[in-house]
Amino acid sequence: MTTRSNSDTLITVFGGSGFLGRHVVRALAKRRYRIRVAVRRPDLAGFLQPLGTVGQIHAVQANLRYPESVEAAARDSAVVINLVGILFQRGRQRFTAVHTEGAETVAHAASDFGARLIHVSAIGADVNSSSIYARTKAEGERLVLVAKPAATIMRPSIMFGPEDDFFNRFAAMARLSPVLPLIGGGHTRFQPVFVGDVAAAITAAVEGNATPGAIYELGGPQIRSFRELMEYVLATIERRRLLLPLPFALAKLQAVFLQFLPKPLLTPDQVELLKHDNVVSEDAKHRGRTLQGLHIDPTAMETIVPSYLWRFRRTGQFKGRVT
Repeated sequence: MTTRSNSDTLITVFGGSGFLGRHVVRALAKRRYRIRVAVRRPDLAGFLQPLGTVGQIHAVQANLRYPESVEAAARDSAVVINLVGILFQRGRQRFTAVHTEGAETVAHAASDFGARLIHVSAIGADVNSSSIYARTKAEGERLVLVAKPAATIMRPSIMFGPEDDFFNRFAAMARLSPVLPLIGGGHTRFQPVFVGDVAAAITAAVEGNATPGAIYELGGPQIRSFRELMEYVLATIERRRLLLPLPFALAKLQAVFLQFLPKPLLTPDQVELLKHDNVVSEDAKHRGRTLQGLHIDPTAMETIVPSYLWRFRRTGQFKGRVT
């Protein structure tokens, strides 16, 4: 895709004010696309404006539960990107409403206006999973491809970056608690991927470098167990804490109560997710449907994570004594 028409190309990004969204908007703005950011609260998306030039980024109101708002946001777009997802259920924000019905609504809107579609799902999406999150992600993928067979689907592993909800969460816990739980013994494997690399993969798809109708699995260069990730967090923030193995059954019992916190530390459904590895499949590697297949060199955790976890050290940016 040539760059001559980028400034005339409108891209609508649903969920563009979220963790991944701001990186996607930044990457697209650098390539001079016009960007319409579709969010539930446009008044809270003003921080995106400095990522582009004057008038390049415009926030509009849209809610995946209301098809009319989705259609209005997608109108006149050359490309539609759906980043909307939730990690836990609250009120009317249910997994089925967002991951399944919402994804289908966006796909229909993209189809109606002849726009290309990039849909972000998650590694672990599986219709047979014991996790509602994983099942609804998989069903969303299916409905997207029915409505828009040429859609490109991206499945990232857990993402890291300055605003992430993984490394920051456990570093904050380690600052206050003498113990970090290893759910299921800490054996579950992850392949953390830099949020900037995921944004680059989405941008590559926008520019026509991804296979239409294909599912890409995005993981970083390292596979680590949950225990190893906790050890890495503690080493980075220079704190000694007890790593306590917690059987899945006991973790699920605790999650029954923790899920009612304003921002749950753990939910029963997340415990179900932790029973399965979160890594790029051999099939995706064989087909070249990975970051490397998009000619993106994955970024290692060690080059990014310390740049924002330092704030959890007793000595801040300065190296100190492990406590």
